[in-house]
Amino acid sequence: MILSGPPGAGKSTIARALARHHGKAVHLHTDDFWHYIVSGAIAPYEPAADGQNRVVVRVVAGAAYTYALGGFTTIVDGVVGPWMLNHYYDQARCHPGQPLHYVVLRPGREVTLRRAQGRTAPTALTQRGPVLEMWDQFADLGELETHVLDTSHEDLEASVRSVASAIDSQRFILRPPPA
Repeated sequence: MILSGPPGAGKSTIARALARHHGKAVHLHTDDFWHYIVSGAIAPYEPAADGQNRVVVRVVAGAAYTYALGGFTTIVDGVVGPWMLNHYYDQARCHPGQPLHYVVLRPGREVTLRRAQGRTAPTALTQRGPVLEMWDQFADLGELETHVLDTSHEDLEASVRSVASAIDSQRFILRPPPA
């Protein structure tokens, strides 16, 4: 499962809570994969980071499917927009028995900014400009708009229930387009 959305949407908190509800689960926090780059890293929200970001997402997608094939419920938590889904589609084509769920958390723009700026982790993105730019990138997902959950007025438990219900409904499954 890919749990996506802009910074401050609640992805990490919800992903951790969801993973705890499964007997055998993995929570892949994509930010960690960017932090593995020891030198030469470019902030992922910078335009010059496109090539780096594609490499990192390809690695995350491979790790996610490797865990899933090992019998783990796998939750990928990160800013994974439609522009990066091709890496997951590549894995899905190689492993057609593994469903690919895509859930986008998209609280209101100001709610998201307030949540992002309220985070205290030293590496958390809290800057107004990048947070709102990324929210804007998720503002209109076209045909993937049906994969959006607005959690603006939900507490953690309600949001976890909303995401779990969305997954259980099977309506958030992505099918890769023909190669």
